[in-house]
Amino acid sequence: MIADYLSYEAIAIIMFVGMMLMLLTGQRVFGAIGFVSAAAALLLWGDGAIEMPYTAAWKLFKWYPMLTLPLFIYMGFMISESGIANDLYKMFHVWFGGIKGGLAIGTMGMMVAISAMNGLSVAGMAIGATIALPEMLRRGYDKRMITGVVQAGSSLGILVPPSVVMVLYGMIARQPVSKLWLAGIVPGLMMATLFILYIAIRCRLQPNLGPALPKEERQIPFKEKLVLLKAGLIPFAIFFTMTGLFLMGIASLVECSAVGALGATIAAFYKKNLNKKIIEVTLRKTLGVSCMFMWIILAALCFGAVFDGIGAVNAIESLFIERWNLSPWGVLIMMQVSYIFMGMFLDDTAMLVIVAPLYVPLIIALGFDPIWYGVLYTITCQIAYMTPPFGYNLFLMRAMAPKEISLIDIYRSIIPFVIVMCIGLALVMIFPEIATWLPEYVSKR
Repeated sequence: MIADYLSYEAIAIIMFVGMMLMLLTGQRVFGAIGFVSAAAALLLWGDGAIEMPYTAAWKLFKWYPMLTLPLFIYMGFMISESGIANDLYKMFHVWFGGIKGGLAIGTMGMMVAISAMNGLSVAGMAIGATIALPEMLRRGYDKRMITGVVQAGSSLGILVPPSVVMVLYGMIARQPVSKLWLAGIVPGLMMATLFILYIAIRCRLQPNLGPALPKEERQIPFKEKLVLLKAGLIPFAIFFTMTGLFLMGIASLVECSAVGALGATIAAFYKKNLNKKIIEVTLRKTLGVSCMFMWIILAALCFGAVFDGIGAVNAIESLFIERWNLSPWGVLIMMQVSYIFMGMFLDDTAMLVIVAPLYVPLIIALGFDPIWYGVLYTITCQIAYMTPPFGYNLFLMRAMAPKEISLIDIYRSIIPFVIVMCIGLALVMIFPEIATWLPEYVSKR
């Protein structure tokens, strides 16, 4: 066996290097991770290790909260494809247009709502780039300001529930998804508030960045405003209904996800936008994204099992504490810094699968709350997503944005929002109660 010739530390390094090389060559995340973990298990422990992927698969299939994943993804895509997201933007456009930076504030609200309901940042960014960006450019908004707004707002989709990333974290860290989602609500709303405050203050000091709509565009009969308000509030009604059912203990997490999916379908039918094409597109996208995440989780479980077997967690703990003589908080900060560096090259799921099997047990051993750490990880992923020069979201925005917005504009637009997010991360680190209060309160009821 390979373990007779190499130390476990060397094996862990070879696994990491092999995985990174496969990812850099363009291989799919689950394929790279699954191949490396399966090959390492076979070389370490022989033919008996072939049972590890099988065991991991059954662990995944028996994980009840996994049922929430396709239901929430379906809900987000149904809202997006049926045009309800457009109504939401029109509502913000009319009600906030008279304020300096009002359209940017409204866009931030739309980004948070749509990204949160989809559980992914991509959906919010796609809607923002195709609907909001052209409208704000046409009305004289600064292109760097609004590009940053769309990127920052869409990034909150992985923090505010139902977050798909937190489902993946919960599976790897063996933590309840319901607590993770509850832990993300207050930090997510806090982060959105910080963004809105920045936009409002900046546009107040520099009105040319976000001019108010001309008076003639704001002279809409109040009755029409109420109609738009009614249409635009549908996503919020769905979200608060399923959240309320869960918090009151009426329905379980899985049942609430079914309520959200059904509510989105009924809303599309009410809007008379429910047809065969929309249903087919929504189901195809839901199936694609759900399968992708299930394959990633399956590979992550295999990878984590191998790492547990070779004692890599103990090796990392020995490196940080005994050799580098870091304090528990020093270890925590080092972990967050590593996420930011990896986020320049990898997406959130790849990062989580690679390091969570190492970091989460170490976090628990150091006495930190794994629920709180899940929120820290997610916020750090958001920052890493938007950190130049290779942030994942930066190039995604470049692909979606209008031609007049260059890559340099995108780079410069995100700097103030990254600073705001770092402030939010620091607040959650200094005051853990921001993340832990709500799950503890609900669990005591």
